[in-house]
Amino acid sequence: MKPCNACGKCCTKYGGGGLSATPDEIENWKEYRPDIYHFVANDEIWTDPETGVVMESCPFLYQDSTGRRHLCKIYDQRPEDCRLYPSSVDEMIQDDCEMIELKDRRNPRQAAKDLAALMADSRPS
Repeated sequence: MKPCNACGKCCTKYGGGGLSATPDEIENWKEYRPDIYHFVANDEIWTDPETGVVMESCPFLYQDSTGRRHLCKIYDQRPEDCRLYPSSVDEMIQDDCEMIELKDRRNPRQAAKDLAALMADSRPS
């Protein structure tokens, strides 16, 4: 399994209504990060502050100066859904994640172990 190259496929696929935030995250944003909370309406994240409609993409996703990498403006405060992605090798394959290599497809059991090791600091123990 390759390291993440910030291709943005996960963010662009799930950033438009495919994510949720915990009540604690929303409350924390309300209290300490109004710039993030600004895009929450009725406990739904990434809503247009003017219309209340879920946006087509995450308002905190941007491309670097090369246009090849997608980065997150709120990486340290991103929702748990984002922190826990990818959750499985099957999900990565389905999403055409660029971290997956041919050897991972041939040996999904080892790929799952590799993914668990990569995600150890993001997942609850």
